[in-house]
Amino acid sequence: MSKQKGSVQGFTERFYRPPVPSGYVRRPRLCEQLKQGLQGRLLLVCAPAGFGKSALASEFCEQLPAQWRSVWLALSARYREPGRFFEYFLDALHSVYPDIAEQALAVLKARQSHQAFPYEAWLDELLDEMSPDLDPQQPILLVLDDYHLVQGEVLDHSLQYFLNHLPAGLVLLVNSRQRPSWHLARWRLAEQILEISEYDLRLDADELQTLLAEQGHAQLDVAVLQNILSRSEGWVAGLRLWLLAMPADHEYALLSGPHGAQGLIREYLLEEIISQQPQSIKEFLAATAVLERFNIELCDALRGAQDSAQIIEHLLAHQVFLVPLDEQGEWYRYHHLFSDLLQSQSLPAAQLLILHERASAWFAQQNMLNDAVEHALLAEQPELAASLVQGSAEELLLAEQNVSMLLRWKMDLPDSVLASTPRLIILYCWALGLACQLDAAEQLLAQLEKFLPAPNPEEQRGLLAQWQALQGLLARGRGQADEAWQHCHAALQALPVERHGQRQICLSVLANIAVLRGDLAAARQFTREGVELAQRVGCRLYQALAHYDGARVLQARGQIQRALELVREALLLLAEMPRERVYAVRARLTIYEGYLLGMRGHSQEARIKLYAGINEAQACRDASLLIGFRMQVILEGAAGRMPEAFAQLAEAERIMHTWDVPPIYYLAMLTLSKCELWLQQGQVELAQVWLERLSETYSLSKIDKASEFHPQLALYVELQVALMEHSTGQIAAAEQRLEDLIEYAEQHDCMVIALTARVQLCVCLKQRKLDEPAAQQLQRALALGAGGAVLPFQPLFAQYPEWLREQLSRSAQHAIHNDLLAALPRVKEAAVASADMAQYEALSARELAVLQLIAEGCSNQEVSDKLFISLHTVKTHARNINLKLGVERRTQAVARAQALGILV
Repeated sequence: MSKQKGSVQGFTERFYRPPVPSGYVRRPRLCEQLKQGLQGRLLLVCAPAGFGKSALASEFCEQLPAQWRSVWLALSARYREPGRFFEYFLDALHSVYPDIAEQALAVLKARQSHQAFPYEAWLDELLDEMSPDLDPQQPILLVLDDYHLVQGEVLDHSLQYFLNHLPAGLVLLVNSRQRPSWHLARWRLAEQILEISEYDLRLDADELQTLLAEQGHAQLDVAVLQNILSRSEGWVAGLRLWLLAMPADHEYALLSGPHGAQGLIREYLLEEIISQQPQSIKEFLAATAVLERFNIELCDALRGAQDSAQIIEHLLAHQVFLVPLDEQGEWYRYHHLFSDLLQSQSLPAAQLLILHERASAWFAQQNMLNDAVEHALLAEQPELAASLVQGSAEELLLAEQNVSMLLRWKMDLPDSVLASTPRLIILYCWALGLACQLDAAEQLLAQLEKFLPAPNPEEQRGLLAQWQALQGLLARGRGQADEAWQHCHAALQALPVERHGQRQICLSVLANIAVLRGDLAAARQFTREGVELAQRVGCRLYQALAHYDGARVLQARGQIQRALELVREALLLLAEMPRERVYAVRARLTIYEGYLLGMRGHSQEARIKLYAGINEAQACRDASLLIGFRMQVILEGAAGRMPEAFAQLAEAERIMHTWDVPPIYYLAMLTLSKCELWLQQGQVELAQVWLERLSETYSLSKIDKASEFHPQLALYVELQVALMEHSTGQIAAAEQRLEDLIEYAEQHDCMVIALTARVQLCVCLKQRKLDEPAAQQLQRALALGAGGAVLPFQPLFAQYPEWLREQLSRSAQHAIHNDLLAALPRVKEAAVASADMAQYEALSARELAVLQLIAEGCSNQEVSDKLFISLHTVKTHARNINLKLGVERRTQAVARAQALGILV
């Protein structure tokens, strides 16, 4: 079976509603009760095993009113963990609404097993996100079958909260053997719940008579029926088992009725059924009992035979508790009760281990890695589990840097397995390090000591080199630049040549530290070495990563256009990568393309790229999306959309909290952005408090502490301190600080910060009406802007556009001359009628990105592909755009936006 085929089956079989069993006794009275309950929010069917809960739910789904749709979740113990349950829950809703609650699902998949997940807060966001997509005119009945298999305190509490705030258009039907620990009194009073219990599910005389007639028994006397009902207590499964195992002298059995406690009936009758099967069937049942689900190919591989198709056909024909999981009849499972019985008659331990090992091998061949690892663990072979994970993931992880998949596997592996081999320790340390989980990575890395000294000198050197590389990554994350520098240099000297990914990351860390220290020549050399390494290996992903680092160095030097060209060259290398898969490197490049477009003054195009890149980065849990959020904040602030700018900051901080990213990565960066916005709003006192705190930690004498996502943070803090001083009347101090910053930046080739400081100094001089010195500073700024940086001139655009236009007309042509003229506010924009602006509700960054692509003639599907969002989300944004602009069609929306000056 191919990987693609397995993945498709894995989706369809999970939400397949089993058909009503052959010979099932219809329950119209119960279905009518359930129909009445559709006016509320919960249908709770609670009874012991074998009372026909699932069959009743299936029958009721068949009879739902025309406007209703149903979704079936067949629960099992694998969904006991609340996060996994809610993933399954949302996947089920996707079978009806393919795009519902995408952001909530992404947040959930990024959770960490070692960190308590805030389910209640997450549920608030989920409810807010999913409510608009549900249609009360076409409501959904969501069936949770066998809820007792997943029941627990956290999940019960979470579902209680969810039910308390259940949105219109959704009703839950819950089947369970035990009552959930929900507080139902208020719902009962409000008639929001319908409960069906064991007593309701017991067969009555008419239903029992129907069951007996279908089994070929004549009409029975009322007294006989009552005896059977009394002895069986209407237990559907017990009656069926009793009738199935009816002896030849069935008349006596009918008169006496079933006997014994529920446990005795189960133990005796099920054992009798098994014992009556041919030996080949019994062997098949015993072997396949280790599987949660199976198909013909898997059963053949497990048993080393070729007759599984005939045996499964036999089991289906004789209704031996086989439940289909898809409409194609390819995947099956045993009825839970029957499966419990089979497993209780366990095979010898050695044989069970062999069966799990074979199952693991088969799943691995189908690229169904989760199942393969699970059975390897059940086979008590942690080395096999480790090999499956590390063998398929190490170089792929370091090339793609998509850590979300590996961290999800980590949740299913016990700590003893994670630390069972040096390779697995190192692999997961890289995953944790790239995910910014510094403490967890440090703790796991300490486990490497038990494998030292290694069996031979070569292995010893290899382990120590990898330890050095990891320590370099972790030290950089902690803001310990000196230690990171030393560790990465040592690692590069000692790492084996074939450790391409680790060498690539070390070079990236060193380039980042060189940018931080203002040694851009060294940074360029490290990125060149990264490109050469990637070319030798022939890995496009590594080459794209090296180009990304190179673009960041070019950007720091003010070479914005060259950096943009390099990013686009790298994206071309990845053009053949599957769009349905997410890649951290592609996400970073797309974000950085947006960042550079913003620097070039192309704000609308920048928003499109930033939005798309951040979406992909979230999917693969890449914290470098902070760079994208920072540019979004800058663009929104420059456009005067302060609420949207602060909303972007809040979203970035929320993601960091959810991912448990240490504050050192993001707190100063986001705080600086807030200070920039506060200064723009005139909230000088608030900005001053936080800038003073930032200056204590990040200054020109403490540059090493800056985050890898903003290595020049100290320089930008210095810039904002100067602006704060100017705003508080400390003119001389502000201008002197700007001049000192310019001198430092130009000495270290940090031309973007030098340009930005010169423009700010020009504005300060202009405010003092010192036109000639201001013009001199502008000329020097124009020379620094030769690399294509337009955004640093934004303060002049906002405060002195006509003066800037005049100065440009007088001065000699500069490389950036035409770019600045194009970016200056146009007369048409200034002439927009105030009445029009009063009617205009600001579009969000996401809506602007969608509208820009619509204006370029993209279809909804093309917009979906370019922005990494679903078609449904595109349509939702399009509806919101039309509503805000007061139009009905997309062409009208484009025309209206152009008239308002919000689209070029």
